[in-house]
Amino acid sequence: MNMENEKEAAIRLECYVTKIMLDMGVPAHLKGYHYLRAAILLSEKDMETVSSVTKLLYPEIARKFRTTDQKVERAIRNAIEVSWERGNPDTFMELFGYSAKAGKTRPTNSEYIARVADKIRLDERSGILNAMTA
Repeated sequence: MNMENEKEAAIRLECYVTKIMLDMGVPAHLKGYHYLRAAILLSEKDMETVSSVTKLLYPEIARKFRTTDQKVERAIRNAIEVSWERGNPDTFMELFGYSAKAGKTRPTNSEYIARVADKIRLDERSGILNAMTA
């Protein structure tokens, strides 16, 4: 794949992640929205980062956005809480098998990131991502 195709693929992937996040009700005006999108994109490339969010994922995002690990963690948690309360319960049922409507507590940051990253990887493999973003 040449450089231009890689750039186009990265843009398509970012647009797809953005669409999923908006479907889940993550408000775009929150800092956590941007951190969460970065976390999902990083995790989609390397699922190992999800198994060590405090040692790998948060520090990498903090460096990218010139902030602290703690602020990244808190902002992501807040974005997930807001989306859990206000987002589309059907989308959460489809992704997690439960939703706030069912009286369940929200997924943890790492569960949320891992599940969305996994969905993207599976959609990419099955060709759904390319079909939706073409």
